[in-house]
Amino acid sequence: MYLNCGYMHNSAIDFKDKSKPLIVGSCGTYRLLTTPKLPTYRPRGRLDYQLIYISAGQVYFHFDNKENETVIKAGNMVLFRPKEFQKYEYYSIDKTEVYWVHFTGSDVKNILRRYGIKDDLHYFFVGTSLEYERIYKKMISELQRYQNNYEEMLSILMRQLLICIYRELQKERKISDIYLDNEMDMATQYFTDNYSSDISIEEYASSRGMSISWFIRNFKKFTGITPMHFIVATRISNAQLLLETTKYSISEISRIVGYDNPLYFSRLFHKVKGFAPSEYRKSIK
Repeated sequence: MYLNCGYMHNSAIDFKDKSKPLIVGSCGTYRLLTTPKLPTYRPRGRLDYQLIYISAGQVYFHFDNKENETVIKAGNMVLFRPKEFQKYEYYSIDKTEVYWVHFTGSDVKNILRRYGIKDDLHYFFVGTSLEYERIYKKMISELQRYQNNYEEMLSILMRQLLICIYRELQKERKISDIYLDNEMDMATQYFTDNYSSDISIEEYASSRGMSISWFIRNFKKFTGITPMHFIVATRISNAQLLLETTKYSISEISRIVGYDNPLYFSRLFHKVKGFAPSEYRKSIK
């Protein structure tokens, strides 16, 4: 399992603190590699709040009771409140990657309401965005480095994340008819299955009887990102997995995920993940 996380005061114990309106206690990310399953079971919940962002794959949640299973896919956020029943599972076969943050404070409930997160909301769609990942990674770094005023910076970053969520929740979502939902599902599946090929967005749209502009606009409404961004994200995600689990060279991985030019692939990987492929491979060893 790939894991990167940070904890306030180097303690993984959850806590309740009302000395300030909003306090971040811990933050992290992980992806299953060799472990087939990672279950979490907290029948009495935690003392703090937890916000989970699913950036890839899917997670099996059991809200309210252990028999009630709900599959939550990439592009969604899941919120657990203090002392709320928690049961969920990750499976390596789904290639799931998640980011999580635990937070507490004297005004959390009102802050969440202010940013459009209602009291009865368990999960909500926000789309897949590198901006979410960037904010989570910055919070992890702040918790690991303990620089001056890091607690204040964590609170600012948490509010920044909530603002991004609020903006997404306020967007009009008019995609509701079955035909359109099915078309966008088919498109995402096609791009996922053929991500390593030379895909023409225009040719795909034409093959389904859609104009390129109409297709791109509705695909972005459905997934939160453009078709090309979706393909690139899939390629980089699979390249990351190959770097973590195989001994293929950077050039070989570049070709496997669909890039004939290893230099271009390395630059793109660095732009998306913040590391060159070789640096990323060293960082996980």
